[in-house]
Amino acid sequence: MISYPSRHCTVELQALPSRIGQVRRIVSAQLRYWHLDALIDRASLGVTELLSNVHRHAQPDKTCTVEIELLLDRLTVSVRDGDPRMPVVDDAEPLATCGRGLAMVAAMSESWGVRPDGESGKVVWFTLPTSAPAVAAAPTRRRRAAQENPARRFAEVGHSAEVLRPEHAPARSAVAG
Repeated sequence: MISYPSRHCTVELQALPSRIGQVRRIVSAQLRYWHLDALIDRASLGVTELLSNVHRHAQPDKTCTVEIELLLDRLTVSVRDGDPRMPVVDDAEPLATCGRGLAMVAAMSESWGVRPDGESGKVVWFTLPTSAPAVAAAPTRRRRAAQENPARRFAEVGHSAEVLRPEHAPARSAVAG
């Protein structure tokens, strides 16, 4: 009998700065376990921003639940807290040191949103695609002997790496209200 690893992980915590780093490490470890290493940076950034918002804004307390779920080709990361007030995406001043969290989540995710949770609470979530977008193959180059202009060969390798870099799709918002 083949057993598949769980595709759901939940962590309940107080959204304090020391705990945010621990949850980021838990999310990273879970994504490595699911062989989704390519999503670790974006998922960690997103969960950090959402937990920071709970720490700054949620009332009456900072208790929240982080949930990551893998369904088909989408990873959903959500943070549930007990404050019914819906978050607002503000236009941060150019030199502001905070206020860009949800805008960053929107920019790095495929989609994101917020929904009420019961009578007193909400869930803020974002999704990431698990498969990379199709990338046009780099043109094949004929191999050269090692004696032929090695500096030029290095520059060509650098150029082909740029060709393989995938484009990011624009984020879509699904904010309720």
